[in-house]
Amino acid sequence: MYFTDRTDAGRQLAARLEHLKGRDVAVLGLPRGGVPVAEQVADALGASLDVCLVRKLGVPFQPELAMGAIGEGDVRVLNDRVLDETGVSAGDLATVEARERTVLGQRARRYRGARSGARLDGRTVVVVDDGLATGATAVAACRVVRAQGAARIVLAVPVAPADWRERIGREADETVSVHEPELFYAIGQFYEDFSQIPDEEVVACLERHHAGQLRGEQDPEVRIPVGEVEVEGRLVVPEGARGIVVFAHGSGSSRHSPRNRAVAESLDRAGLGTLLFDLLTEEEAADRSNVFDTELLAGRLTRATRWLAGPPGLEGLPTGWFGASTGAAAALWAAADPLSEVAAVVSRGGRPDLAGPRLAQVRAPTLLIVGGEDPLVRDLNEDARRRLRCENRLVVVQGAGHLFEEPGSLEQVGELAASWFADHF
Repeated sequence: MYFTDRTDAGRQLAARLEHLKGRDVAVLGLPRGGVPVAEQVADALGASLDVCLVRKLGVPFQPELAMGAIGEGDVRVLNDRVLDETGVSAGDLATVEARERTVLGQRARRYRGARSGARLDGRTVVVVDDGLATGATAVAACRVVRAQGAARIVLAVPVAPADWRERIGREADETVSVHEPELFYAIGQFYEDFSQIPDEEVVACLERHHAGQLRGEQDPEVRIPVGEVEVEGRLVVPEGARGIVVFAHGSGSSRHSPRNRAVAESLDRAGLGTLLFDLLTEEEAADRSNVFDTELLAGRLTRATRWLAGPPGLEGLPTGWFGASTGAAAALWAAADPLSEVAAVVSRGGRPDLAGPRLAQVRAPTLLIVGGEDPLVRDLNEDARRRLRCENRLVVVQGAGHLFEEPGSLEQVGELAASWFADHF
């Protein structure tokens, strides 16, 4: 296993693309899974970020067989060999293309809103996906981007089979990967978290990057002393913020987590500041026992919250904690401290059982959010709610699993969290 998640993969991939920094580069992510990877690449290169929308044109009586592909701007790339061998008529081809163009337009509007697509003419275009298996989608993407006027195409993926360059041929001018294993069965085998990316996360990635470019800067990175080590974080404070929510994520990187960042975007839009920081250093996170050391994580969360009293303009602002998985246990453990001044706690898919001995001492109003399709964690949260003595509420997001990857589920989490913090700040 090479990557914690797609964000981690994007950071590793970006390190292989540093030679493109300072050039006129457009980074295009293949939805959905390629977009969080592409966001990290675009951030590192200081480049524009957009989606690469491609639709396969499947043979009518054998849809899995591609007779071509289409992209935006009326771009169409056909496979003459397949058309000749299958005998698809011009009328059938037109019918398939019309249907796929409708889907293409719907996705463009869903992902970009009112924004137009990135300009590609004469530029170096980096096409990014979360991995490459057969290469069919990547080849189609390269052809579409070439037809839109790209001067140079760089195809970049975190992981691909050892023979992937033969599969791609000359479709790209440059190919970049982080790992090329000999034994390759599926892209997901190289990720600890390879869950489906919902449309909401794609939109959040694009909006976040676009907002950073409009400000002329990326979201401010900070370093936070938490005892003997320093950890990295990302602090965003909107004008007139009513308080700051500190995120706690026990496994993997909190500041790079696409789910945490999607929720943070919702809170920022609601006028709340957010601090996403890594409870553990990369070296510490490699030891899985640290991920379940609730007392250690709680101590880090408390120290990071105290650090917020230092930056100018943040003095006196109320703070809340948003915890996910083992980070939620850390938030509840820390909130049980009699000296804790946290105003409210929200847990998403959390493990409150790991804070079991201290649940009855929690005084901060606590909101527990669980997915309706996550019965084990739901039972753990229902038991925790019975043990809490503070103001509390349990909300079940129907249709959502443990990772809240289903369409609309993270949006609900963001709205619930924003309302809970606003009511208690």
